Amino acid sequence: MSFSLYQLKPRFQQLLRPALAALARAGVTPNQITLGAMALSVAYGGTLALDPGNAALWFGVPLFLLLRMALNAIDGMLATATGNKTPLGALLNELCDQLSDAALYLPFALAAGIAPGLVVLAVVAALLTEFAGVLVQAIGAPRGFEGPMGKSDRAFAFGVVALLIGAGVAPVWANGVLVLVLLLSALTVFNRLRRGLRPCAPATR
Repeated sequence: MSFSLYQLKPRFQQLLRPALAALARAGVTPNQITLGAMALSVAYGGTLALDPGNAALWFGVPLFLLLRMALNAIDGMLATATGNKTPLGALLNELCDQLSDAALYLPFALAAGIAPGLVVLAVVAALLTEFAGVLVQAIGAPRGFEGPMGKSDRAFAFGVVALLIGAGVAPVWANGVLVLVLLLSALTVFNRLRRGLRPCAPATR
């Protein structure tokens, strides 16, 4: 139950290498991409909040989330390729991801028929899963990316909800997906903390 779409990241990165090369030649920095992805997320989320009845905007959410995942992958790849990995970059990466999630997903609470409380809880759960992934680093474990509801999985789930909203499907289905996000997020927190504790467990004979 710890499978995550994150495990497909290496294949996804291969598809992005031409764009990576072009950005490197243009002198774009990883932090610029990180901040740019956050700005775009805030702008799209703000547009959704201002016009939650616009079906075209909801249909565009999955495409935007795919673009955001591409940018999130490219900033790390660019940092590695150019030797620009910095503590500031690591901090920006974590912070901007969480701000982007909140900006993109909270407007779902304004869609007709969607339970606002479920959306807020799903966003809080998203923050907790990423906090759990970072928290284990404090005890000497690697950053946690376990599933089943990591960042990529969450984007897929909210993309499905956006399509349901845009298509005008009975809200019960969209709300059902949000309930699933909550349940799987709780399992994800457990998986990340459990894996993080393993290196710290005392040796037994």
